[in-house]
Amino acid sequence: MKKKLLTGLMAGLAVFSILSGCGKKEEEPQEEQSEWVQQQPAQEQEEQPKETEEPEEEEDDGFPVIGERESVDGKMQSYLTGEWKDESVVTRRPIAVMIPNNTPALPQYGISKASIIYEAPVEGRITRLMAMFEDFDDLDRIGPIRSSRDYFLYVALGYEAIYCNWGLARPYVEELINRSSVQNISAAVEGIYNPANEAYDRVSRPGYATEFTGYLMIDGLKKAVDRLEYDWEYDDAYVPPFAFAADDTKAQDNYPDAESATKVYPGGKSGNQGGYGAYNPYFEYHEDEGVYYRYQNGKAQVDEIDNSQLKVANVVFQYCHGEVRDDHDYLAFGVHGEGDAIVFTGGKVIKGTWKRMDGDATPAKFYDEDDNEIVFNQGKTWICNIWKEYGEFVSYE
Repeated sequence: MKKKLLTGLMAGLAVFSILSGCGKKEEEPQEEQSEWVQQQPAQEQEEQPKETEEPEEEEDDGFPVIGERESVDGKMQSYLTGEWKDESVVTRRPIAVMIPNNTPALPQYGISKASIIYEAPVEGRITRLMAMFEDFDDLDRIGPIRSSRDYFLYVALGYEAIYCNWGLARPYVEELINRSSVQNISAAVEGIYNPANEAYDRVSRPGYATEFTGYLMIDGLKKAVDRLEYDWEYDDAYVPPFAFAADDTKAQDNYPDAESATKVYPGGKSGNQGGYGAYNPYFEYHEDEGVYYRYQNGKAQVDEIDNSQLKVANVVFQYCHGEVRDDHDYLAFGVHGEGDAIVFTGGKVIKGTWKRMDGDATPAKFYDEDDNEIVFNQGKTWICNIWKEYGEFVSYE
């Protein structure tokens, strides 16, 4: 998918910009960002010996971060996690999959394989997940799958992800998702003009409502991508979402004076009406592993494949302006512009901002209070869209 196809989306942003995170006017997309170039201040590096095969590192005030990617023995570091993976995996665009997160849908299947999970409130004050997968070849399916919301789709575009969903596209997604420049794998439902039925099927789940039995089938997904002639390769101007700590370093070492926290509550410890109160999710940091375990409904949230608990290296609170759109409680969130953010990594609390000023084709990036790009630990990341107007309920300890 070429960057020039995505620029057609800018016309739709004029309507949506009233909901942007900070109300800022959007700028034209930048044309020259063809390498994985860190945007934070960097000190001049000494040249690496020619015989080494290690990737170059960049520094933020002396702290080493991953720089331009290099291939070493058929492996490269992932744009999404910073980890070393097969080159064929990390040079392939990810898929962004809509997954329900309400109790009647649990447990989800395959979700622990996601590199990034984006969580945001939907109607009824529950949350829905959009999981970004780059490692999916060993999966037979992912799911259950649910419908889109336009704020999820706008986020997916920033990752150049192929967008996967099953559900009614009306009233607020239909025009956006059917644009020729939006590459999606959608089940045949009302409001989808070019469906990909071969990618979806029902799976028997005795005791579950039918709406929670639809799954994305990986073999069918690949067939649909080929039939629709979507490009699996990243665009040359792709902008990676995170600055990752270099190998053998820990991001928390860059923030020795930052506050510490071992439990993180996106909706507050006792829940609230801002979208995270229904099932009271939280994350618990395990220092021995350097990861945050996910809990919901007072118990571990697990993957149905092997009953393993979901865990990530980084948790992000991204504060966005939200509005109720209609009498059916459909929501809108501003995912362009800028706003407050908190990044939790290595047990530390790094406060700052997020910025997404260059349109659909770039992701939100995260900056500390000195406006330096925040360094993340290598590994998976969970991003919680915090409804700014309910931000007072967020807590950690």
